[in-house]
Amino acid sequence: MPAPRFTDKTLRFLRALKRYNDREWFREHRDDYERHVRKPMIKILERLSVDLRSFAPDLVASPQVSTYRIYRDTRFSANKSPYKTQVAAIMPHRMLTKHGGAGLYFHVAPGEVLVGAGIYAPETRQLYQLRQHIASNVKRFQSIVESTTFRRRFGRLTGKQLQRVPRGFSKDDPAANYLKLQQLLVAHHQPAIFATRPRFYYSLLGLFEHLAPFVAFLNDPLVRNKRFRLES
Repeated sequence: MPAPRFTDKTLRFLRALKRYNDREWFREHRDDYERHVRKPMIKILERLSVDLRSFAPDLVASPQVSTYRIYRDTRFSANKSPYKTQVAAIMPHRMLTKHGGAGLYFHVAPGEVLVGAGIYAPETRQLYQLRQHIASNVKRFQSIVESTTFRRRFGRLTGKQLQRVPRGFSKDDPAANYLKLQQLLVAHHQPAIFATRPRFYYSLLGLFEHLAPFVAFLNDPLVRNKRFRLES
């Protein structure tokens, strides 16, 4: 069977949605959304649910867990546009909540494809656990995120960060620059047309395979703590 991918009609729909972002337009084009946006995403996730087992068996890829709603939460936003203009999915750890740990992620937007990984909004307790884990295993962490292959594909770690090393850690710690981070994220960018190419799925899978050790490292202390709480 051919590998799943998006099409020119997917990008056409997303560009139009960005231009005409209102409920009446979306109701009139709901079938196009289902056929050209949601359906290809579901096929990709169904294929990932099988292929991730070979290198990231603890991560979940499923339409029920991984997909994001097209509807925006506008309650606390100055932007009242009702719909997101990208189709996105996350592959979280099966023992953690959807955003309660590190995961693989990708989205297709009118202007780009982003393939990334990391943890976006760790709780205070989780962030402390992550910092302890990095400080205690800095050489292993560096071997992942500072390898030539990783850097070439994803660049450096990004995210909000503190001005100083957080309390409880030395400013001279070999992991000091990582310990300042409040988010741990990496991303690979491609033009939107990348999502329509015949090799899209295999390229996505290859990028995920390179990201899997990074995600596993971040999830390790969070999963251990979850198991400890369950067994206590």
